[in-house]
Amino acid sequence: MYEASVSGKYLSMLKKIEPQVTHIAFVANPKTAPYYQVYLEGAKLAAPAVGVEPVFIPIENDAANIERAITAFARDVPKGGMVVVGDSTTNAHRDLIISLAARHRLPAVYWNTFFVAAGGLMSYAVDWVNEFGQAAYYVDRILRGSKPADLPVQAATKFVTALNIKTAKALGLTVPAGLLVAADEVIE
Repeated sequence: MYEASVSGKYLSMLKKIEPQVTHIAFVANPKTAPYYQVYLEGAKLAAPAVGVEPVFIPIENDAANIERAITAFARDVPKGGMVVVGDSTTNAHRDLIISLAARHRLPAVYWNTFFVAAGGLMSYAVDWVNEFGQAAYYVDRILRGSKPADLPVQAATKFVTALNIKTAKALGLTVPAGLLVAADEVIE
């Protein structure tokens, strides 16, 4: 689930839906998401090809801090977008983060589809049904006698894209046909 290459997909999605984006904030709490650096490093590698600059916006598990951080980014970077990294802080403050993105007209891509169902713009996320199916396969192998250390480590192989058309319209964005066709879930 912590795969650096998805950062390039996040950047690409944001650039497709809002071609004017120049800076993309990776929003996470470094205390609850120490792996945020994996995503940020992946974004730094992909950024030149997409034509954006990724920046890290650290937040704390405090609504006032989150509001200050996102508001400052939106004020200082008029053509910005956001990637919301998955962690307990962003999950707990999901509604606040979504409302701040809307208030500041920041196109945002989220790490999980439940953000899109709650009003977020779009997500590119691990297909959890597929992941749990893979876990069941591993449990079966272990129960049949395989040693866990002998089983290969596998990264997520299936991802789902979700789009919220209502949010796109509210932000004044036109969803490109290619992005719409690629979406696994569209909320209207």
